[in-house]
Amino acid sequence: MKPMNTMHSLKLSVLALSLSALLGACASSGDSPTGTAQEVQEIQTQLLGDMPLPAASKIIGADSLIIGRGDNWVGRVVLSGVQSPTDIYAFFQSEYPRAGWTTVSAVKSKTSILVFTKGDRTATVELNEGSLTGPKTLITITSSPKNANVIAPSKR
Repeated sequence: MKPMNTMHSLKLSVLALSLSALLGACASSGDSPTGTAQEVQEIQTQLLGDMPLPAASKIIGADSLIIGRGDNWVGRVVLSGVQSPTDIYAFFQSEYPRAGWTTVSAVKSKTSILVFTKGDRTATVELNEGSLTGPKTLITITSSPKNANVIAPSKR
């Protein structure tokens, strides 16, 4: 694989910054009096496509990195969930297969991990207990093409 040229690297950096700004706006729109739950859900659907999300969950923009949108996005999205980890685990176990995702593995523990595939995509869902002052559950979804080899750019 040949190294990225400076222009390509710059374009990726600009794209990442733009998406971060969009995610920050998405995350804060749910907290503002003008951002309804339906508006937040519509934005999340535009970003994440065919991946159902637990009710009232919100994207934490500062911790997420979404490249692309809709059914072909790749990256990591971190969400705050208002239900317990057990309830959210049950949500993913029932709703992802309904949306066409196949369960590859599922481990229920203090940190629960679920792995799904659909077509040429893989999604890994990690669930952790939240804090007393924060969300009840921290949800991390990582999405990528199947068998993708991602090579981080080296520092020069």
